[in-house]
Amino acid sequence: MKDTKASRGKALQGDDRITFGQLAAYSAGGIIPVALFNIAGQLVGLMGNISLGISAFWLGLIMIIPRLWDAFSDPIVGHLSDNTRSRFGRRRPYLLIGGIAVAVFFVVLWWIPKGETVHAWFPSEAGYRSFQLFYILFALLLFFTATTIFEIPHGALGMEMTSDPHERTRLFSGKSFVGNLFAMSTPWLFALANMEVFRGPGGNEADGMRYVSLMIAAILIPLSFWWTAKLREPGFARVAKQEKTTFWQDARIVSTNRNYIYLVLTIFILAMGFNFVNLLGSYIPIFYVFGGDKVAGAKLLGINGTIWAITGVLAVFPLNWISPRLGKRNTLIISMLLMTLAQLSKIVCYNPEHPYLVIIPTIMLSAGMLFFFTLGSSMVGDICDEDELRTGKRTEGSYYSFYWWFIKLGTAFASFVAGVLITLTLFDETQVTKVDSLQGSVRDMQVKASYWKGYTGDTAAAGTWLKNAQSQAADALKESKDYLVYLESEAVKKPDKKRVISPDIEAQRKNVLTNANEVTRQNIAALERNSEALVSALAGGVPGPLADSLIRATVPLIMQSKLTKARISSFDLLAHLSSRSDKQKKNRDHTEQLTGRVAEIKNMIYALEPGSPPDVLETSLELISAGVGPLKKQSPYTLLMMRVVEIGLPVLLCLLALVFAFRYGLTEKRTMEIKELLRERRGIMNNGGQAEGVQST
Repeated sequence: MKDTKASRGKALQGDDRITFGQLAAYSAGGIIPVALFNIAGQLVGLMGNISLGISAFWLGLIMIIPRLWDAFSDPIVGHLSDNTRSRFGRRRPYLLIGGIAVAVFFVVLWWIPKGETVHAWFPSEAGYRSFQLFYILFALLLFFTATTIFEIPHGALGMEMTSDPHERTRLFSGKSFVGNLFAMSTPWLFALANMEVFRGPGGNEADGMRYVSLMIAAILIPLSFWWTAKLREPGFARVAKQEKTTFWQDARIVSTNRNYIYLVLTIFILAMGFNFVNLLGSYIPIFYVFGGDKVAGAKLLGINGTIWAITGVLAVFPLNWISPRLGKRNTLIISMLLMTLAQLSKIVCYNPEHPYLVIIPTIMLSAGMLFFFTLGSSMVGDICDEDELRTGKRTEGSYYSFYWWFIKLGTAFASFVAGVLITLTLFDETQVTKVDSLQGSVRDMQVKASYWKGYTGDTAAAGTWLKNAQSQAADALKESKDYLVYLESEAVKKPDKKRVISPDIEAQRKNVLTNANEVTRQNIAALERNSEALVSALAGGVPGPLADSLIRATVPLIMQSKLTKARISSFDLLAHLSSRSDKQKKNRDHTEQLTGRVAEIKNMIYALEPGSPPDVLETSLELISAGVGPLKKQSPYTLLMMRVVEIGLPVLLCLLALVFAFRYGLTEKRTMEIKELLRERRGIMNNGGQAEGVQST
């Protein structure tokens, strides 16, 4: 150990030492791969399933396609970066282009077309969901390609900024530090998207995420200019005249390095195993701990994610203390054992009576994964040093691109397998989205009833109330017209073959749609008349009693547009549960209980009268709202199977990864030997000599 410390102290001279300014600028780049990359991988699948109602299986399947594309794009970007010769260096031009592209496509990713108007474009429910699925796939391809353009050159730059192995670990620790620091806010994105200020009274988290993404882009674009302007490439002068290589030459070099193969296999298996935690771990707090309450679940996810990020930030310091003393491989093995222990502790810590026990495994998992992924990047840099000693060339971009692709491939396989497993657990995303739709309509009516409860007919404020009535009537008119298009399209659609609904229920639905169509047409005609009258009243002035009469006649029409939606939503939810009860024996008791509750709520909604006094409506809606939330609860069988998979599968994969970790042969002693041999070689070359005499041992 003394020899290692002495050699390190001798080595940290000149270009080996990373200045604080360079460390800060490089570390800030961790926002993209640590935070945004994981947000896209986790929240897109979660929201696509529970917010849009898209099958978890198909969402998991499309997550593989960008990874297959990455099999081409990652090595190509790495090769291009290695062979770029510009006055800005090899890596920095990609940081600016990639950073801005990530910001733009992160926004595009969340503006998924939805709503009754879009729904009406398609002849069936399956066609509508397929359209949304293809949009998500296209947006993911754009986003992950932009991430590749930034991250591959950024990671390669970190490997060449210093030749000291432990200083390199410090550099990648800084990247993890800032990425996790930013990640303190990212777990709250789901909670922010659930706030009414973002999603609106009748929207859900998918609506809210559109506007949250704009805030993220506003932060990311200025940072992209800072990274590009601040960072330098100290190794560029050494490689500027290096002969350019072909793509296949780089691929052959990378694929024949045994230590590199063992490392990427370890990384791939762990990335796959512990992405099950990130993917299924979002379902368990919402649907197991809080019984389907997304708002409460989002709060726990936010708190848990903040604890995760704080632990990740603090874990950087023990990592930089432990790694030089035990060596990178041994520290890597310790991190894997820590993650396994964290998973086993969830057997006790997943507890609906004590929801915040989940913080215990979170702390251990966060520390273990911070150690693991930080060391992985640093160890790739050590392998690049070994390769330079053997070949005389620096190809960090190619090595890092294949390494990064294996991480993403592991994440993609996890998404696919998780999607399959969620489907096999009989999780009912249609139930969740239909309850969301019903809940949104009820919330909208509650907001309107609460507002109009304050109207007393005061003539002194007649102008203000007239103006508000006219504005709300215009909104209700547009909403009713859009909904009429939806009702007309639904009435002529053929039933989806995959949805087995009895002929009786299908006939009832046709009648319900026909009645709703007629009610909506009548409401549109009445709203048009009253809207014209309200506009005239505002323009010419109307006596107090006439204004009061006009307002009181308009309010029920405003409420009717919301009530019609709520009635259709309650019927559709009841029809879905009734058909599901016939198909799934394992969940039959649970589904029948839900069906009874939905039937009661449906009757309460159909009993509502839009012309009732607002305070009476508000009281009835509060009772309905209290009963709607618990309807998202999943069956005991589904929740048990989710926990078994989320806890057990990562443990099994971690044990497999340990086999490859023990075969990794680039020890601490050998790493320091390579560093000194490279220093001698570079010294000879700088003095005009030849390096042939310095050979790998």
